[in-house]
Amino acid sequence: MADHKHGEMNIEVQEKTFDGFVKTVAWACVVIIATLIFIALVNG
Repeated sequence: MADHKHGEMNIEVQEKTFDGFVKTVAWACVVIIATLIFIALVNG
């Protein structure tokens, strides 16, 4: 088995993927909230 040394793995791709996921979720939340507000105002 290979010796594992903590902290030596290149994780740039994983970090970029996670950042993209967080941004996507944040935008989705904004869109959902805006849609709910719009629906509440129209049906008001």
